[in-house]
Amino acid sequence: MTGAALPLAVVLSSAVPGIAIFFLGEERHLARTALNLVGAVAKIALLAAAVAGVAGGTAYEWRAAFLPGIDLVLRVDAPALLFAVLSGALWLLTTVYAVAYLEGAPHRSRFFGFFSLCVSASMGVALAGNLVTFLVFYELLTLTTWPLVVHRGTPKALRGGRIYLAYTLSGSALLLAGVAWMHAVAGPVEFTARGVIAALDAPPSTLRAIFALMAAGIGVKAALVPLHGWLPEAMVAPAPVSALLHAVAVVKAGAFGIVRLVYDVYGIESGERLGVLAPLAAVAGVTIVWGSFRALFQDDLKRRLAYSTVSQVSYVVLGTAIVGSISTVGGLVHLVHQGIMKITLFFCAGNLAETLGVHAVSELRGAGRRMPLTMAAFTVAALGMIGLPPFAGFVSKWYLGVGGLEAGQGWVVLVLAASSLLNAAYFMPILRAAWLEPRVEPWPHEVRGRYEAALGLLVPPLVTAALVVLAGLFAGSDLSPLGWAKLVVGREYGP
Repeated sequence: MTGAALPLAVVLSSAVPGIAIFFLGEERHLARTALNLVGAVAKIALLAAAVAGVAGGTAYEWRAAFLPGIDLVLRVDAPALLFAVLSGALWLLTTVYAVAYLEGAPHRSRFFGFFSLCVSASMGVALAGNLVTFLVFYELLTLTTWPLVVHRGTPKALRGGRIYLAYTLSGSALLLAGVAWMHAVAGPVEFTARGVIAALDAPPSTLRAIFALMAAGIGVKAALVPLHGWLPEAMVAPAPVSALLHAVAVVKAGAFGIVRLVYDVYGIESGERLGVLAPLAAVAGVTIVWGSFRALFQDDLKRRLAYSTVSQVSYVVLGTAIVGSISTVGGLVHLVHQGIMKITLFFCAGNLAETLGVHAVSELRGAGRRMPLTMAAFTVAALGMIGLPPFAGFVSKWYLGVGGLEAGQGWVVLVLAASSLLNAAYFMPILRAAWLEPRVEPWPHEVRGRYEAALGLLVPPLVTAALVVLAGLFAGSDLSPLGWAKLVVGREYGP
């Protein structure tokens, strides 16, 4: 496959099956599943080829005329692959999970069609080579995820969908204004290592205002405070959608967008000189603590996990906004680590809901003895979120803390310590109730004769929980997420 064809093929490998699925009748279960799995496996094969090529220095780029003087550009580079490989691998696992979760449910062809298009939009965000391409796929991501949020069609789901659209479309308007203003100042902006701002002859006040517009627009999807209100409300969606929103698609696209804005549009030196990074770091620090604090008071399990995401995704933003290579490594690697930990937690929450009818933290007493494998996976991911070694979350927090000290920003360590204590405060009661407390009341609708979740629901969280362990134990390997994050920093953002 040519260098130009590969990026386009990565995007189309989920878009083509997704479009085909819309035309399948509800009874075509095997055809729908086959299209999903073939697309997911093909995407992983394409990304594996891309990883090997990029590691060896090969460039892959697809370009097509879009508007006068503006091209659509898809480019496979080291930062793009960090997000794209995460999305591709977790899409396969989420597909397996969703097929089992939605067995017998109505409107499955509609669901899996938008499901695949959502992943295509995420891939477009990951591989975007310029601002306009990023904007196009960023908007497509909103349009393809909204039908998933409202899939059940209940009043509660429709309300959550309205809130989701109100926030994300407002963010889109801000981002569009920022991109248009930047285009007027600089012309078409290609993503470039160390940014393009240093070469511009534009007033600093203009550049600061453009940064604020784009950061706010992207910050909606990244769930930065006070732009985070849509995320807990979107938890009315089915468990596979919640997993997709938190670990693969929307919030991760927002965090990755902040990375592109800081490093590939403005550049870390220009961003520091303009004074736009310190406020961004401060917002990230507030979001980290506030999200963890709000999680303490949520009895609904998915809402507790949602506020945890508000906090944890801002680790990526914090690492990006602190000037230093070590903190950048910590932020980039947490893009992956948060994904595998959070998707494990949402898979497990879905298993508890499907098998026992459990949706609230207060209903979890004795669940560990009733569903030991599900709760073991949940425990691994929760301990990783707290930041205990040897799990993946410890690696992220270590690099962020050391990076903060390297940059002379000691307050970062205080934020991480406060967040870890709050993480423990809202996760440990769950683990204590599930493993140590006896069941007091019957579960809402326990599936008799089934000791654990169905196999299709159980395998994905066990695989991702294993990845949480392996990413921590083998963090020193060149093939680990940490190893790739170091490659990105050394090649793209290093001195």
